[in-house]
Amino acid sequence: MRNPAIAIVTDSTACIPKNLREKLQIHEVAYYIHRGADVLRDLVSIQREEFLKWLPTAKELPKTANPGPGDYYQAYKDLAESGKKEIISIHMTSKGSGAYQAACVAVKMMRDKLPHVHIEVIDTLNVALCQGWIAIEAARNAAAGIKMDKIKKMIRDMIPVIRMVQTADTLKYLYMGGRIGKAMHLAGSILSLKPIISMKDGEIVALGVARGLNQAYRKIVDAIESTVGSSSKIKVAYMHAGAPAKILKLKDMVETKFECTESFISELSPALMVHTGPGTTGLCYFPVK
Repeated sequence: MRNPAIAIVTDSTACIPKNLREKLQIHEVAYYIHRGADVLRDLVSIQREEFLKWLPTAKELPKTANPGPGDYYQAYKDLAESGKKEIISIHMTSKGSGAYQAACVAVKMMRDKLPHVHIEVIDTLNVALCQGWIAIEAARNAAAGIKMDKIKKMIRDMIPVIRMVQTADTLKYLYMGGRIGKAMHLAGSILSLKPIISMKDGEIVALGVARGLNQAYRKIVDAIESTVGSSSKIKVAYMHAGAPAKILKLKDMVETKFECTESFISELSPALMVHTGPGTTGLCYFPVK
């Protein structure tokens, strides 16, 4: 692949498969995970398999933190020193993380030191592979020689139509993270309730609950149909946390119903697994012409 003039930067929470990220030359900045006295870097000093093995034993959930301005400044500086004069930096919703704000501070630092480098910071108003899809499509455009303004327009067009829908295998981690009360946690455990969540205007929204995984997956398929219709073409990325067999079932249900022009499977990063727990499955999709 040609060396693009525009560099694409994103975070480890974009969950882009490593082979795809390397092929498209997407530059990744790691989130932090504070586990007791340990400060871990997402997908750098802690990997998915190790984290998933430890997570069910946790009596208290670790804390996560976005990269700081210095982390982004270093990434931008390294790219500038390699010859890049234009950078697009793509981040999860500013309503759920300080990554976007930290990147904006880093841009101001860059203007003082390297004013010739043009950096655009993007708030995707979304998470996980929705953020990842935007970075992927931006990198493909950059590799094709598309100019900065046109890539920015493509991103602006994607943000309102890209959607995330996922379901947790258990309410335990929502309870441990303080997102639901004890009564809901206990009732959910007894009734095998699966919460279904999405994003709207940059914030997590509940789409309801399902009794069991099969019903949850049917509701996910229905959620896609309600937004794009049954005859639309879509690109879809499936995501999971240690649930490869379950995600294949969801993939089969979706691709039986919709024409998917591109799809792939990836695992959530440890920084996102903290909030979802093992067994989480879902997808990020958008319509294409």
